[in-house]
Amino acid sequence: MARHRFDLIVLGGGPGGYVAAIRAAQLGMKTAVVEREHLGGICLNWGCIPTKALLRSAEIFDHIGHARDFGIRLEAPTIDLAAIVKRSRKVARQLNRGVAHLLKKNGVGLFEGEGRLAGKGSLAVATEGGEEILEAPHIILATGARARQLPGLEADGKLVWTYKEAMVPERLPASVLVVGSGAIGMEFASFYRSMGAEVTVVEVLDRVLPVEDEEISAFVHKAFEKRGIGIRVGTTVEALARGGDRVTATLERAGERMEITVERVIMAVGIVGNVENIGLEGTAVRVEKSHVVTDPFGRTDEPGIYAIGDLTGPPWLAHKASHEGVVCVEKIAGMEGVHPLDVTKIPGCTYCHPQVASVGLTEKAARDAGREVRVGRFPFIGNGKAIAMGDPEGMVKTVFDAATGELLGAHMVGSEVTEMIQGYVIARQLEATELELMHTVFPHPTISEAMHEAVLDAYGRAIHI
Repeated sequence: MARHRFDLIVLGGGPGGYVAAIRAAQLGMKTAVVEREHLGGICLNWGCIPTKALLRSAEIFDHIGHARDFGIRLEAPTIDLAAIVKRSRKVARQLNRGVAHLLKKNGVGLFEGEGRLAGKGSLAVATEGGEEILEAPHIILATGARARQLPGLEADGKLVWTYKEAMVPERLPASVLVVGSGAIGMEFASFYRSMGAEVTVVEVLDRVLPVEDEEISAFVHKAFEKRGIGIRVGTTVEALARGGDRVTATLERAGERMEITVERVIMAVGIVGNVENIGLEGTAVRVEKSHVVTDPFGRTDEPGIYAIGDLTGPPWLAHKASHEGVVCVEKIAGMEGVHPLDVTKIPGCTYCHPQVASVGLTEKAARDAGREVRVGRFPFIGNGKAIAMGDPEGMVKTVFDAATGELLGAHMVGSEVTEMIQGYVIARQLEATELELMHTVFPHPTISEAMHEAVLDAYGRAIHI
């Protein structure tokens, strides 16, 4: 049994784990990463990246369908689903290899196998060559999360899918029921509708994308229905009857039941932390609702054990995990000026059509917190670039503190908003007020001008509406 000594060990090579390891190595620590399956984690291999590759194919297909609007005539396009999926997997593999290169470049040791805590400062790794023991005074748990399964509605990988099966379909189902309208559910609903499937989305709460601002949710609801996607909010799935190549779902809303039969069901009802089989037994590490409890710097109740990323709870975002990893490592290293992560400054993006992006408080959350607010809105129909692009459906909404001018939140829906939200993220990080944003010069013609106008509108100064 081989033993290896390090300054820091990271269990899990996802966007939180590998970034934490690289930052530790940069700070002079002898570092190791233990990964049981794929470097890059769910995000790179089965989530963020490959889904965007699928959605890019869907976007191109949608654009081709409107080619005549741009003066271009094409023969009827067809979908090669196998090629679309193949490209998505190729993108994931390329980036997976990229992570391995980054670890090697930074001198991070990589152990491929299943790891578990094995006593104070010790991690046992079951590899193909046998068990190896890694020792370090600091161990970061970054084991991520997996799809939540609902009792009686469990995915079977054939008729009822999780995100994994939904990403690699062998054929295009004619009809799909998506259970859950968070980012994952809405992205798959968007993709399969673009591919030509009949799609219905069921959400137990009273609106889709329930973490977003209410106006943005309402906008997306209407946009999806305009695309022919059925939306049923305030609705639960009571049962799934599977037979042949069909699933019949029993839905319940306000005491009324109905049935819908589809070829496939995609379950997108949240995630649970991977806390099992990692040796938490016998430690002081606390687990609540499947997630490890930490302080703002990733420290658990067990000295020398830390946790970051999806394992520690929402928001379940790769960029949140990466930043947590950096904060955790820099605190371990004793760097001065390390600040805890402020979740109100973390952007959220949903890559459906239309795209959704936001940062900070919704209008309702700000008002519920007792803040007096000024709200600005600007529709894409007033933006020259959006009209020229043929994407005039969208809006930007800003929420300011009426007394101080602090930007409390920004909410966007429409073309390319996931690329633009960083402007508001920087503004919040720098504690910019409405004055700095008003006096910022935005380039013309760009869709980003709508961001400027939404700020101006909050103070009655919008020009183009």
